[in-house]
Amino acid sequence: MTDTLTAELDPVRLEEFATKVSVDQAAAYNAILVYLGDRLGLWQHLASVEATTASELAQRSGIAPRYLQEWLSAQAANGYVGYSTDGTFALTAEAAAVMADEEGPASLTAGFELIAAVWGVVDKLAHAYTTGDGLGWHEQDPRLFSAVARFYGTMYRNSLVAEWLPAVDGLVESLETGIRVLDVGCGHGVPTIMLAEAFPRSKFVGVDYHEESIRQAQAGAQEAGVAGRVHFERADSVSYAGEYDLVLFFDAVHDFGDPVAALAHARSVLTPGGRVVAVEPYAEDTLEANLANPIAPVFYVGSSALCVPHSISEGGAALGAQAGPARLTGVFREAGFATAEVAVATATNLVIEARG
Repeated sequence: MTDTLTAELDPVRLEEFATKVSVDQAAAYNAILVYLGDRLGLWQHLASVEATTASELAQRSGIAPRYLQEWLSAQAANGYVGYSTDGTFALTAEAAAVMADEEGPASLTAGFELIAAVWGVVDKLAHAYTTGDGLGWHEQDPRLFSAVARFYGTMYRNSLVAEWLPAVDGLVESLETGIRVLDVGCGHGVPTIMLAEAFPRSKFVGVDYHEESIRQAQAGAQEAGVAGRVHFERADSVSYAGEYDLVLFFDAVHDFGDPVAALAHARSVLTPGGRVVAVEPYAEDTLEANLANPIAPVFYVGSSALCVPHSISEGGAALGAQAGPARLTGVFREAGFATAEVAVATATNLVIEARG
């Protein structure tokens, strides 16, 4: 067998691959600067004017002008910001929608906070990869928790009530009438609070094993004015009690060390006729099919740094964020559900409904 390190190199293919790596390195390096812009409010400042010089932006933002000149130049070189020969920089309307409108459907800035959080634990990840140990959610960089709440919040705001829930037969009507709802692995409680705002006749409980996330969720419910109908408490996926008409999992099933046990416990607290609905990242059932999906790279990267390490820390089935519908519905059936099927598949998510 020929060693690839000693094989004869195709100069064209070598140049193509080296160029790809160079471009990826520039993007990875710039990701930290994009995150700084998010953290310092620079994207919003840029979006508030048609064009600006570095010194003008410094006056608006309070950031040192020399740093801003270099930061703006880097963003222009990487295609995030436009540059004119009069020395001004500007965001296009499309760039502003992605970088500066936190509430909009195109917002992606939270992803850069996520990247910063992963870089923050790279030494821990190296240890986990070497030893085979896990890395629990609570052991991650603290920026991860707010980044995930922001990142998924964009999808929840634009898809949860408008698209996902209506795809599950009769679910919106039940929520409007008034039911008891549980969100397992609720994190900061963003979708739970959204549901409480949308369906005032229903009662909501969120549970998570991470104490600081529960504190943030409680504060979020107070701020939204729904604390009377939303309760958050610390519990893991197999220790909560109560009876519920609907149990929800938002991007959580694939993270559990024992997803079968987690789903079986959810089934045990359902009232007669109750159901479980789980939102999961979109995936196909094979690696070959996933590799053809343009959003698979970000899911595999996130899974390698976050999902699989956490699952392993809990003793680990390690389904991963690209488990696919066959494996996911199979886990529901293993947990004792009579039916489990994909209610809707979007470009980014699978919504699974299980009963019985």
